[in-house]
Parts: sequence; structure tokens; C-alpha cells
Amino acid sequence: MGKNVKRKIGLCFGALLIGGIVCGFNSHREVPSYDGYTLLWNDEFDGNSLNTNLWNYEPHEPGWTNEELQEYTTSNNNVMVKDGKLIIKAIKTKDNSGNNYYTSGKITTKNKKDFTYGKVVVSAKVPRGKGLWPAIWMMPTDEGLYGQWPKCGEIDIMEVLGNQLNTSYGTIHYGEPHAQQQGTYVLTNGTFADDFHEFSVEWEPGEMRFYVDGTLYKTINDWFTAKEGEEEEPYPAPFNQPFFLQLNLAVGGTWPGNPDDSTDFNHADFEVKYVRVYQKPYYDPNVKKPEKEFREPDSTGNYIVNGSFKEYENLSDEKNWTFLTTQNGRGDASIQDNTLKIYSQAEGDVDYSIQLVQPNLPMRKGTRYRLSFDACASHNRDIIVCVSAPTNGWIRYLKDTKQSLTTNWQTYSYEFDVSGKDDPNGRVEFNLGHRGSTAAVSLRNVRLVAVNQ
Repeated sequence: MGKNVKRKIGLCFGALLIGGIVCGFNSHREVPSYDGYTLLWNDEFDGNSLNTNLWNYEPHEPGWTNEELQEYTTSNNNVMVKDGKLIIKAIKTKDNSGNNYYTSGKITTKNKKDFTYGKVVVSAKVPRGKGLWPAIWMMPTDEGLYGQWPKCGEIDIMEVLGNQLNTSYGTIHYGEPHAQQQGTYVLTNGTFADDFHEFSVEWEPGEMRFYVDGTLYKTINDWFTAKEGEEEEPYPAPFNQPFFLQLNLAVGGTWPGNPDDSTDFNHADFEVKYVRVYQKPYYDPNVKKPEKEFREPDSTGNYIVNGSFKEYENLSDEKNWTFLTTQNGRGDASIQDNTLKIYSQAEGDVDYSIQLVQPNLPMRKGTRYRLSFDACASHNRDIIVCVSAPTNGWIRYLKDTKQSLTTNWQTYSYEFDVSGKDDPNGRVEFNLGHRGSTAAVSLRNVRLVAVNQ
């Protein structure tokens, strides 16, 4: 599809319709319909081998991307269809030198089932174990149309880390420089390894909506792409071209870390019950990029909401202050007596294993800001403070700054300048993980003000 289409797009559904029944697909499992959508293609995995009319094997050597450890193979030991399920299995062996060697599987629909816009629904069950990284994701058929990754765009419908099994991530990558937007869905009971769950994205010209088990958890309608030194491509580029679907199980890598002795490769199976892709009869590409909304400061000039901690907040939601743990970090936080207190039970593996954040902070080009707060700790310890850009490639407006806290209240203040594009979604972070201490930290009077506006 061209970059400047000015008409409504009629879509070919690639399936034979007879009497309202979609023919030519697996039919042992009932396939539901959705209002406004028609089934484009599906795989119910009710055969005894991978349907190569739909799927390609994509072999790769170890270390191909993200410092991952696995070799992707075409072996039936790594990719199989059995008992009504696709199984992608990670296998641990030894190489000729006696070192650990991992194989796994990656399959794609490239040049077989590519499509532009639609609703993708996948039922899957993930493996448990540190270093295991299953994914359901999409890439453009022609990566060169807008330029190589990330300019070409990427849609991640589901990623789950094998040591953080209650959380699913939905993400889009795009832009130059690299930018991303990500939502998380956290189970209140059980894990994504206990049973099958349904992961879905609805991809339209001006919006993407991410779901788990039919519950909407992230809507994205603001993205861009550009080649270095050139103007941005017309919105909604790069997500206005054919994409294909991918399923894989990675081992290790920069995000999940490497497996350890606790990882059970006898049960390292990523199971998929079905893949279903639907489309609407047409999509109108003539969409307008939403105007950026910038938060206004309060009467004192403070852009931080509830920086005085006078109001009670649910710290587990994504409104205003949010407390997060990941990668073996364990802790909790509470607001009392105009103070936010963070308690750590385990410091975790990375600095953001224990984290307090507030997003949606306006970062205006050419503006100088001052971040200040009062803090103390139950014992002397360090924390990491920064102002980051979660939707702008995770750059740092205020660089990661180590701050030593004592048992006495002290005031800390930092100034920083913003260059580059305006960003309505800066994020202040207090990172307590992986600092060699689980001492409790108390915060009050958090302020972010513009000093030269």
C-alpha cells in the first residue's frame, strides 16, 4: 500500500465464503465471530504437523539479536503440532566443548499471510523459568519501505518473561530515534503459565488496542517515523503497510537475562491453541494524528500530581504515582502522614526491580526544569533518580543519578535542560533495586517546576 493513499481500502479476505461458512481452514474447533469483522485466516493446529501453507520456519544462529542464546532450528523437536496445539520447545544440550547450548523455534507467516489492519487473536500458554521469553509479534513485510528497524515499525502483541509470569506486555516500536509505547496486563490470580489465555490486538489506521482475555489494557494512537535528517512520514506511517505474524520462544537475552539452574527445560514449552485474524470490510486511512496534550502545573508551578502526598492513592494503578516491582524485586509502598514510604523485601536484579514512578510529565523543548524532593532512609543507602522518556526511546532528560540517603531528612535538587522534540510523557523515577540494601525509603515534597519558561 502506498504512503499517501487517499481512498478507503477494500480488503481481500483470502478465504472462500460458502453459505456464510469460511472454508479451507481447520474446523474442529468452533471459531467465534466478532461484530464488524470477517475471518481472514486462522490456524486451529488440529493436524499433526505445521501447516507450511501458512507458516515458515525461520532458522537463526545463536546471538542473532538481543544477545539471545538459542539457535532457531527447523527441527520437529523444537516446533511441533500435537494434541490440537502448536508447541515451540526450548531444548538445552551441550556443545562440543561441554558448554550449554540451546535450541528453540521461530515461525512466521511472511509472504504467506501478510495483511494490513485487522484483529489478531491468539490463545497461548507460556513456559515458566528464568531466561525463557515467549512472544507473539508482527513485523512489516517490506522492512525497507520506511527504513530498517525501528523506522519500519513493530507490533508486539504479547511478551511474557519466564520469571515474571503474571505480567504480559503489549508494545509498539517505531521512529527515528527509536521510540516505543508499552502497556502491561497483570493477573490478579495465577500466572500465564498455569493455563491458556487469549492475547489480542485491534490494529486500525489511527489506533491500536491491546487486550488480554477480552479486557482492554492499552490504547495507542500517537506514533511517528522518519529517516535521519528528513521530515516525518505522513501519519499513520509506519503502521500503514502489510505486516506478518511471528511466534517464537527465545532463551536469554538483554531483557529476560539468561537461564539459571532453576530453569526446567523438561517443561520449556510455549503452547498455542489457535491463531485467528479478522478484518473489517474496509478501513479509512485518512486519519489525523492526535494533538499532544500537555499537563498544566498546579498553582505553585508544580507538574507533579500529589507531590505532597496529602491524598491517598492506589499505588498499583497507572494514575499519578505507581509502585512497580520486577526481576526478583519484592516490596510495597504506602502513603501516610504526607509521606510515601517504600519497603523492600528483596532488592532484585536491576535498579528498577523496586521502582516508584509518575508519568505524563511535560518535557518542552528549550525548557530548563528543576526536580526536588525530601528523602530519608531507615539505614544509609543509595537510590537512583532520573526523568526518563518511556515513549521516546527511554532517553534520559535527567540522567540516572545516584543519590546517597541518610537516616535524616534532606532536600535534594537537580536541574536539567530538554532538547529535541516536545514530549508530553516524561517520567520521574525513583529506583531502589539492586543497590545492596533493602532499607526503607521515605519521600515527601516532590516537585518538578520549569525554571526558565
